[in-house]
This record gives sequence, structure tokens and C-alpha cells, in this order.
Amino acid sequence: MIESASSSRNHITYQLPATHPTVLGHLKIARVDHWVKNVFVLPGIVAAMTFETWTFGSLCWCIVIGMLSVCLIASSNYTINEVLDGPYDRFHPIKCRRPVPAGNVSIPLAYVQWILLMAAGLALGALVSVPFAITMFALWLMGCFYNIPPLRSKDKPYLDVLSEAVNNPLRLLAGWFIVSIATLPSASLVLSYWMIGCYFMAIKRYAEYRDIGDAERATMYRRSFGYYSLDRLLVCIMFYGSAAMLFFGAFTIRYRLELILAYPLVAIVMAIYLSIGLKPNSAAQAPEKLYKERPLMVCVVACAIVIVLLLLVDIPLLHRLFAPTMTIAGNVP
Repeated sequence: MIESASSSRNHITYQLPATHPTVLGHLKIARVDHWVKNVFVLPGIVAAMTFETWTFGSLCWCIVIGMLSVCLIASSNYTINEVLDGPYDRFHPIKCRRPVPAGNVSIPLAYVQWILLMAAGLALGALVSVPFAITMFALWLMGCFYNIPPLRSKDKPYLDVLSEAVNNPLRLLAGWFIVSIATLPSASLVLSYWMIGCYFMAIKRYAEYRDIGDAERATMYRRSFGYYSLDRLLVCIMFYGSAAMLFFGAFTIRYRLELILAYPLVAIVMAIYLSIGLKPNSAAQAPEKLYKERPLMVCVVACAIVIVLLLLVDIPLLHRLFAPTMTIAGNVP
């Protein structure tokens, strides 16, 4: 790898030896290895199965088609992200090796790939249901809003995290509409899902900013870093984590009190993720590789199992323990 300085500024750019477009390069910008992130669709499926009636055969078909639709839409968004981020990735010591800055992608063909993946994803989504297809289109539009100028929300502080993390509640809705089109999930659950996504994304930003180690070069790589600092990012992490649990608490009290027993495990997962984000060369910068973090994966699986069980099993004692005991003056007979 060759390091070169900009002629007008003393910013370091990272360049690889000249190459040419390849099929593998185009496959890489679709980021199939990132499809694991679509696991966030599953809680929507489980939640809808808890509150709605469903049949096994049709549900299995819808899950397979629906998950493939989500993955194709995600790959469409990844493709446009890779294309438009290419000039900025040259300022990152690792991302400079991506296919676009490395010269392994034909830009005109990449735009065709972007549209074709979107069209295929929407076509499959329409086979599931109209609300599901609309959700997929919204997911694709958010990818445009996040990446494409002049909007390009990823360049704007705070809005970068909020707009990227909105993919979380959209995935929740996708999972819900795979099972049911007659109802919507509660607003508190959707907002909690959004805020927990913001929490994870803010930790990713913190890890990136700290590891680059130079505020000026960080800004060249990601414009929103021109406003952020490590302290501001830590405050954001605290805010999003608190908001996520606040809305989850509202959902729990209103719809499923049993879920309160899962809170310690949820808190442990959030704490472990934060500890990962604070490490040098943190895996939080590449969430698709988090499966290598064994303590996190063990806690996530345990938490998921406990939540599913608590959605299925009624515990009347909990309702008695948390029943209101205070009387309001004037209401006493």
C-alpha cells in the first residue's frame, strides 16, 4: 500500500496498486457477508407471532421470501454506499482496501447493480404482502437519504446515526408484516428498537473516531466527525441507551409485564457491547464480525431465549407484585 499526501492539504490518502473491475469486486460491494445484520428482522416475526394468529406452512414461505427480499434491498443500499463512499474511503487506513477505492468496480455497472437489486427485492417483497413491500421500499429510500447528495444524512452530525439506525425499526416492521398485515406493532416497541440501533451505531462512531486518532483526517473520512468529539459521542451513547430502555419499559408495562425479568440480561448485553466499543481496533466498527466476540454472543443468545419464553409464559405473581398500591386522595370511598 502506498501513502500519498494531497497536493493542497497535508491529509494522508491510502492508495493500492492500480487494478481493474472484476466480478468479485461487484459481489463484494453487495456485502453478502453483512446479511447477518438482518437478524434484526426476527424479533418482529417473534413479536407478531405472539400477538397474532398464523399458520405454519404459509408463514415458513413468507419468512424465506421476506428474508431474501430484505437481504437484496440491503445489498442495493450497500452498493450505493460503496460507490459514493469510495472517494472518502481513501482516507481510512483499512477501508481504502474496499473494491471501489481499490479500482475493482466499474462505477456505471455498479449503478445498474444498485437498481437491479432494488427491483428484485421489491418484486419478492410484493409476494409477501403490500405492507411488507412498502416497508422494503422505505428501507431502500432510507439508503438513498443516507448516501446520496445533496441530502446525504451520513455527513450530518446526529442525523447520521438517527437516519442509519432507522433501518432497525424498518426491519422490525418487516418481520411483523411477514406474519400479520392486520395490525401494527406498538409505537413504544418501534421507538425502543430505533433507539437501541442508535446506541449500537453511536458506539461504532466512537470506535471509528478514536482509532483514526486524528480529528482532521477523521473529518476527511466522515464529514460528521468534524463536529463530533469523543466526549460528545459518549454522551450520545448514554442518551440512546437510556431512551431505548425507557421505551422498552413503556412497552413492557403496557403489553407484557413478564419481559421485565429479561432486563438484567438486556443490560448485560448493552454493557458488553459498550466494553467492546471501548477496545482498540474494536469489532464494533464491523458489526458483521461480532460473532467472534464469544461473551457477547452467549449473552445475546441467552437474552433472546429468555425473551421468547417470557413472551409465551404468563407469570401472574408478577402482575400482583407490580399492581398499583397507592390510593389517590379523593378516590377513597
